[in-house]
Amino acid sequence: MSTFDKLANGVESGSAEETRTWGEAFAQELTPDRVVALHGDLGVGKTTFVQGMARGLGIHDAVTSPTFNIFTLHRGTPWTLVHLDAYRLERAKQIEDLMLEDFLRSPFCLAIEWPDRISEWLLPDALHLELGIISEHRHRIRLRRRPARTA
Repeated sequence: MSTFDKLANGVESGSAEETRTWGEAFAQELTPDRVVALHGDLGVGKTTFVQGMARGLGIHDAVTSPTFNIFTLHRGTPWTLVHLDAYRLERAKQIEDLMLEDFLRSPFCLAIEWPDRISEWLLPDALHLELGIISEHRHRIRLRRRPARTA
């Protein structure tokens, strides 16, 4: 069973490292030029999951929340991870002002925290992950939409 299939069924994580491991496995199955929307409240592990994604894409930079910068670039070989925190954005128009398109060179992954703030800007084939807290030491991760299969 693929990581996408497991995440579609929902998985539990008992630690930050386990969440990173799920992110790493998820990223290793991504096709180029994907948008990944990470949904969930503060403290559910969105940035932690993106840290794992970076590892899975061969990126060795330290990945932290881009809340104050709005987005950060992490370049690997060959992938570029663009990590966007839309929390401080008030409307999708502000995305155009960031000129993200200048950084979305194939192969890339655009990981968006707080995507509901800019939902009208998201592409229809974006992958949506829901992260939530089950208990003090258990979190849940679920993939809401499977990617389109290519021939």
